[in-house]
Amino acid sequence: MITKRNRDFRLIFILIPMYMLKENKEVDITIHNAMISEKNRLEKEIRSIQSKICDLPEGKLVCVHNGKYHKWYQSDGHHLSYIPKKNRKLAEQLAMKKYLSLKQEELVKKRTAVDTYLQQDKVKNEAEKLLALPEYSELLSPSWIPESQELEEWMHAAYQQNLNYPEQLVHKTSSGILVRSKSEAIIAMLLHIHKIPFRYECALQLGEATLFPDFTLRHPLTGQYFYWEHFGMMDNPTYAKKTFSKLQLYASNEIYPSIQLITTYETKEQPLDSAIVETMIKHYF
Repeated sequence: MITKRNRDFRLIFILIPMYMLKENKEVDITIHNAMISEKNRLEKEIRSIQSKICDLPEGKLVCVHNGKYHKWYQSDGHHLSYIPKKNRKLAEQLAMKKYLSLKQEELVKKRTAVDTYLQQDKVKNEAEKLLALPEYSELLSPSWIPESQELEEWMHAAYQQNLNYPEQLVHKTSSGILVRSKSEAIIAMLLHIHKIPFRYECALQLGEATLFPDFTLRHPLTGQYFYWEHFGMMDNPTYAKKTFSKLQLYASNEIYPSIQLITTYETKEQPLDSAIVETMIKHYF
């Protein structure tokens, strides 16, 4: 039976990593998504302003001061036509047109700045794509060997691995191991780049249960153990239910999300992004 307490308990496990992402100022994915949203907002506002400008009279407003008073003129770029006070409505419309035109220029400049950021972000991701190519990752992999000899030996020592469904191990990573999904390949690649010692699907005994965390990690400086579970089908109710049970099993054995247990999630509509993985690694290591 699912009680309110259990629902709250499950919700906390899901929200903790998201809370961390929101609080971390270095979250690339948050910035990237925010920039895309900002670009969409700017373009929408620019279109709205342009539509309003098209409905306003031709020409521009020119205000001329004459002592304590001022006069209004309508300019077509070559000639000025006096606007009498009784035709104040025209002056108001031209004043609004000038305001909207300046506002539009401001928004276009902001959109250009956002486009520049997104273009630079795209270039930055090209480096990660290179590392995903086997012919390059093999040549570059020695550059990311853990600095600690003890941790390097731990990483390459034999260990009890998950022998279930070996046919699913189809994604080769930059470190040379095979994993079950593209998202796990991203995690393995970035752990390798950042010199985080890890084992893939290493057996972990929790009471009478044997789990195989996606990644068992060691802190490169302290040697502390961490575990990383990636849950890739959270839009599947059955899968999500098993996820919550697994998290509760970890917690009941004093391995807590956001402390020793790193968790990431995805659905079909919201796949894992490498920037989220980068953020997690920066936060923990």
